[in-house]
Amino acid sequence: MASESRYDETIAAWKRDPEAFWAEAARGIDWDRPWDQVFDPALGPYGQWFAGGMLNTCFNAVDRHVRDGRGEQAALIWDSPMAGRVESWTYTQLRDRVAKVAGALRALGVRQGDRVVIYLPMVPEAAISMLACARIGAVHSVVFGGFAAAELAKRIEDAEPVVVISASCGLEPGRVIRYKPLLDAAIGFSAHKPRACLILQRPQAEAALTPGRDHDFAAAEAAAAPADPVSVPATDPLYILYTSGTTGKPKGVVRDCGGHAVALHNSMRMVYGVGAGDVYWAASDVGWVVGHSYIVYAPLLAGCTTILYEGKPVGTPDPGAFWRVCAQHGVKLLFTAPTALRAIKQQDPEARHLAGHDMSKLEALYLAGERCDPPTAIWAAETLRLPVVDHWWQTETGWAITAGFRGLGLFPPKPGAGGRPSPGYDVQALDEAGHVLPRGQSGNLAVRLPLPPGCAPTLWRNAEGYVAAYLADYPGWYRTGDAGVVDAEGDVSVMGRTDDIINVAGHRLSTGAMEEVLAGHAAVAECAVVGVQDALKGHVPLGLVVLKAGANQDEATICRELVALVRERIGPVAAFKDARVVQRLPKTRSGKILRASIRRIADGEPAAPPPTIDDPAILDEIGAVLGRSRPA
Repeated sequence: MASESRYDETIAAWKRDPEAFWAEAARGIDWDRPWDQVFDPALGPYGQWFAGGMLNTCFNAVDRHVRDGRGEQAALIWDSPMAGRVESWTYTQLRDRVAKVAGALRALGVRQGDRVVIYLPMVPEAAISMLACARIGAVHSVVFGGFAAAELAKRIEDAEPVVVISASCGLEPGRVIRYKPLLDAAIGFSAHKPRACLILQRPQAEAALTPGRDHDFAAAEAAAAPADPVSVPATDPLYILYTSGTTGKPKGVVRDCGGHAVALHNSMRMVYGVGAGDVYWAASDVGWVVGHSYIVYAPLLAGCTTILYEGKPVGTPDPGAFWRVCAQHGVKLLFTAPTALRAIKQQDPEARHLAGHDMSKLEALYLAGERCDPPTAIWAAETLRLPVVDHWWQTETGWAITAGFRGLGLFPPKPGAGGRPSPGYDVQALDEAGHVLPRGQSGNLAVRLPLPPGCAPTLWRNAEGYVAAYLADYPGWYRTGDAGVVDAEGDVSVMGRTDDIINVAGHRLSTGAMEEVLAGHAAVAECAVVGVQDALKGHVPLGLVVLKAGANQDEATICRELVALVRERIGPVAAFKDARVVQRLPKTRSGKILRASIRRIADGEPAAPPPTIDDPAILDEIGAVLGRSRPA
């Protein structure tokens, strides 16, 4: 491992004077008005950063690079094997498009503080719409295009947008997904009705517009007067990003403007070792936090060229797709999910599709979304002959809790570990009582308060829910919900979730939400959904259902219907394909379903009956249904 001196010095400087550390980092951002306090502990559940400061995130991400003489540098490259197109915008061109779309939103009545829901595929208009909202002080909430109408409706109802921006369709290998019927259904389900919708018409499947409500995106942009950036308080929300909650009700994670800009700008040099003019590619989706942070905001705040890719790691057209993009655009750093690497490795274990691609500009591969298993990390490092850096963070934090730090000379982490804590994160493993465990002992990973800039200060209109979800279990700490260990050298390894949120191909999904869907089937009496290990996706959901007495359908038909129901109501992103009928579920004497025991049996792990179990024989029955003998 490289010298740790700059990392050690940086951590020491933060620990010595956290406010001075972040005030220095904030010098990388243009402020319209300086802050009154670097950190105000009286705001929100645990405090907020840069209280009293005023800025505009869009200006910092776009306009200032034009002002500083780099307007002709490429800002955004859209590479779409799905549409067969590659297009590029300079910073000047991006500024002009963003200003016009911001003007179109204003013409539809969007004002500072209003919400705009963005339900778009991976097209440039997704990033442009996000920046346009930021430009006029509106709060955007992007919803992943793979979500079904019912899930979109929940987010519309909670965010109460003035406008929804969507498209006529999205493109997937071998099929076209019509977005407009999903949007219409979602608005029908929602108690809140948006004032207007902007619809991007794509040639693969144009949509009929609803008179009086729907407007053509391109026509509205063309007709609009450009809007100038609006200065907003640093503590105002920039966006809401919904993540799965344990109850099935989505949680609206809020990102504030000032701390977000400071943390993300600082992270580009410190964590990833890139800066102005470098080509940076986060192979993710804008519907997830990686897309928000590292497709749109961080690379543009740092003056990089960012790539927005509409395609897959395999099948568009082959397992060499990622290598083609890196070579064609001169990517310096690639950031993706371990799932993508596992898919590439599965189809091309000898990396034959890498041949012929000039990868000389690629300097490192960063991974996040779920823990990368050591064999995959080692395969990637040996194949690419580059450092492979697994790092750990969450929707709620917005940037890396732990990482390898190219900009500080400390990388890569050990295979299987997520690196060392970023400045601002005091990460410890706690026991159930909230006591710090010795190094090397596994426990509940937590971060000592206050969280650093860039982390969510609250949930949308639900400060009490924020406290209950993250702060109440261990007073003075943020509970990550992940279990893991901090080793003797300070490296952090994350072993899995401690609640019922599972990680499917880097997407955090609620098993509770899936259980609600299964329980809604007329033949189902009770059910449990757990995440079981999967070599490709990290985890996949498994549903066990107990049928009502007298159910008159055969079990195979019911299971097929359950799979279809989850696909319809949550979306194909859930990857729910396995439902099994059981005679009964293992429970405690108080009636709590023993999901952890089910999960261990499904994974082939030892599953000794817990002392609270009602009937230990049920575990053997579950093992028989799953085709697994239960290890002692």
